[in-house]
Amino acid sequence: MFINWALQEINLKIVYYGPGMSGKTTNLEYIHSKLDPSLTGELVTLKTKEDRTIFFDFMQIEVGRIKGKKPKFNLYTVPGQVYYASSRKIILNGVDGVVFVADSQKDRMEANIETLLDLEKNLKSMGFSLENFPWVMQYNKRDLPNAESIDVLERKLNLFDVPSFEAIAIKGQGVFDTLKAIINLVVQHVQKQL
Repeated sequence: MFINWALQEINLKIVYYGPGMSGKTTNLEYIHSKLDPSLTGELVTLKTKEDRTIFFDFMQIEVGRIKGKKPKFNLYTVPGQVYYASSRKIILNGVDGVVFVADSQKDRMEANIETLLDLEKNLKSMGFSLENFPWVMQYNKRDLPNAESIDVLERKLNLFDVPSFEAIAIKGQGVFDTLKAIINLVVQHVQKQL
């Protein structure tokens, strides 16, 4: 959280975290394409060799004010590949909430678990834990024929019983439900801190 006193804005950072190719970028591209352009910043893409990080910010009118200040949300994705671990840690710096984008495909379970453990390790290095941090789970790619059952995904990944959402990000299904849930959790968390 960063408070811009001159503009009376609270800047809040939400990071979409998950294994490579799970749909993090697709989520952000869909959100950016559907928001009122007058309320969003430019969609910035930083390409690495095999993945990319994208981010943009937007004003959230519906939330109202937090202690008299306008909330401004900065949405980021992290590169999912294992060898970008240091990049993920840097992007997480200053995070207020996380959307964990899990790949629903059965053969991606190990990658989901490894990435979730990596998220917990990075949060702990910043003094947080998944146990008491604002985050939600998104099970993406629900339309694929080899998608794991929600029961198995919940049992193996959602150990803290956080809000979870089924999604098909490429079609926009579940994308805004996920975003609204994390915004609400972040706002509640920030209101307790101020």
